[in-house]
Amino acid sequence: MMRHALVTGGAGFIGSHLVDRLLAEGWRVTVVDNFDPFYDPAIKDANVKPHLENPDYRLVRADIRDLEALRLKLQGDYDVIVHLTAKAGVRPSIQDPITYQEVNVRGTQNLLELAREWGVKQFVFASSSSVYGVNPSVPWREDDCVLLPISPYAATKVAGELLGHVYSHLYGIRFIALRLFTVYGPRQRPDLAIHKFARLMLEGKPIPVYGDGSSRRDYTYIDDIIQGVRAAMDYTATPYEVINLGNNHTVSLMEMIQSLEEALGVKAKLDFFPPQPGDVPQTWADVEKAKQLLSYNLNTVFGQGLKEFAQWLEVLPL
Repeated sequence: MMRHALVTGGAGFIGSHLVDRLLAEGWRVTVVDNFDPFYDPAIKDANVKPHLENPDYRLVRADIRDLEALRLKLQGDYDVIVHLTAKAGVRPSIQDPITYQEVNVRGTQNLLELAREWGVKQFVFASSSSVYGVNPSVPWREDDCVLLPISPYAATKVAGELLGHVYSHLYGIRFIALRLFTVYGPRQRPDLAIHKFARLMLEGKPIPVYGDGSSRRDYTYIDDIIQGVRAAMDYTATPYEVINLGNNHTVSLMEMIQSLEEALGVKAKLDFFPPQPGDVPQTWADVEKAKQLLSYNLNTVFGQGLKEFAQWLEVLPL
């Protein structure tokens, strides 16, 4: 029998790649996305355009804060819910913490309520490396209970993980929280550093560097992330898990810029600014748990991933 997945945020960067994979495997896919104007909705329109031609795909435009609308528009027989929708971004969450709470916490609870009502027993949740915050003990392990989030966005992701534990315990929903580490690749959101920097560099404009360039990130290529998400959809060994999906290799901001220069063939102009509130000095994933539970494999080194991203960007209008 054809399996059916509900993917929230399925028109976005990670979601559209997951939908590609699921449709290729023969799944039925229902996507819910509100095409939030946080960035140009035309980008999401382009992401979903090829999916709309597939008879096994359905797109529902709705806001996950509206539980009644979700009940009405999404009623169906789902084998799994993959919840990727979120108000994204550390810095914007400091400016608008209430909306982040409403979308990321109440919206997540709405999806969990629907899973309970409809008897969906598998729920995969996109959490974030930001939950670790300023924890100095690296690489970060899932069994380290010291979470030190320093932004409203990060706090909402912690809340989502805890809500999942409650619903798993009370209602028998298997809840897998995936802590994603700085995902990059084709279709990356334009507000994220690699995409933002690349466009500025190609336009000959200076890029903003906050701090001294020594901050480090665990950049993870989109295909590796999708591999992990897909494995989590099939995971059945335990009722609740929190799992890092990262690259287990950190890259400094200045190293990232230098690698981007090589991938684009363009020299960057730098404007230095003080560090921004909410930004953490480093992210670094221990991925042993993902390897053990999800057979997670890292197949893309950073330089190669940037080349793939640059090739995608070349065909887009600036």
